Formats: sequence, C-alpha cells, structure tokens
Amino acid sequence: MLQVLLATLADSVIALVGVAALKAKNLEKTSSLLAAFAAGTLLVGGLAHLFAESLDGIGADAAVLFFLIGFSFFLLLEFFLKWHKCGCKAEPFTYMILLADGVHNFFDGVIIGASFLVNPLFGWITTGLIILHEVPQELGDFGILVQGGLGPAKALAYNLASQLSCVLGGVLGWFAVVGVVPHALAFSAGGFVYISAADLVPRMRDNAAVIAFFSGLILLEALKIVL
Repeated sequence: MLQVLLATLADSVIALVGVAALKAKNLEKTSSLLAAFAAGTLLVGGLAHLFAESLDGIGADAAVLFFLIGFSFFLLLEFFLKWHKCGCKAEPFTYMILLADGVHNFFDGVIIGASFLVNPLFGWITTGLIILHEVPQELGDFGILVQGGLGPAKALAYNLASQLSCVLGGVLGWFAVVGVVPHALAFSAGGFVYISAADLVPRMRDNAAVIAFFSGLILLEALKIVL
C-alpha cells in the first residue's frame, strides 16, 4: 500500500508542471497557446487513449453509449453553469476541465493501485507510463485554467487538487475495484472531446494557436505509438 501511495502522489505532483509557464514574459499569450495545445491533447487523449482503452474492456456498443453520456453530461453542465449566476469570474469550462480531469485522474489511480497487485515492478512501470502521458496534458490544463480566468496561483492549486484524486483511486485500486474503469474511461473521453471541440478550439484566433493545437495532437499521438 505504501508504494501505491508514493506512486499516486508522484503522479499528482505532475500538476505543478505549470510552474514552468509562470516564468513566461507574457503569461496571457502563453496561457492562450497552452490552451490551444491542450485542445489537441484532450482530443487525442479522449479518443485515442481513453475511448480506445474502453473499447477493449466493454466493447463498442457500451463504449459509445458511455462516451455519449459523458459528452452530453458536460454539455448540460456547461449550460447549467452559464444559467446559474454564481458571481464567479472564471469561465464555465475551467470548472469542467477540473471535473473531467479529476475523474480521469481518479481512475488512473485505480489502474496504478491494481497494477501493484500484480507486482511492484509492474506497478512502477505503469506509473511511469501514466506520468509520461500526464505531463503535456497537465501543462495544457494550467493554460486552460489561466485562460479561463483563474489567477496563476489559484490555477496551480486547483489543478493539484484535481490531480490528487489519483491517490484516492490508487487506494481503491489496491482493493481491486477495477470493474467500472472501462465505463469511466469512455465517460471521461466524452468530456474531454466536448471541452476540446466546443470550448477550446473555437477560442483559437491566430496561426500560433493552430500550430500549438496540432503540436499537442501530434505529441500525444506519438506518445501512444511509442508507449
């Protein structure tokens, strides 16, 4: 169990990778490019990683159903946040990305915890692979949160809180609670694709943002092929 906790904590601190962006001279421009980069990583992460993995676990019919449920849930959530005037300065998609990423991180933790049940070496290998996928996405998430209206410090804190759901998932994974993972992956995939296509892609305004989008898309697809 101790190794599971250490592994999931190591995965969680990846959320602090956004600190690297704080040194940028123009944080607003940098966050805009990171948000475009995240649009690409979310699209590939949702379809080529999460949805593809769910297909292996539950088959096409169930995977498509839960993908559509996830997509529809985040569509309705966004409309609710827009209708419900809470006095928040941040855009609705900032809260949506935190929720979607929190669900994703939780089930990453479940997978990590379950992998340690096989043997410790397999557990650490699994953790390393998950972290490699997380780094570009977490960097992009920081850009999304800043672009959506959160201050840099608050963006880092919220992103870290979302990432810490991995620890809880790791504890449950240690007790082999893995039966719902494929369904949750398809659900999260629907959320990722909705946020990318509906909220982030329409905000891209220049050639640099388009280049950043395709950079994120190509990078995460390359990671999938290599790993």
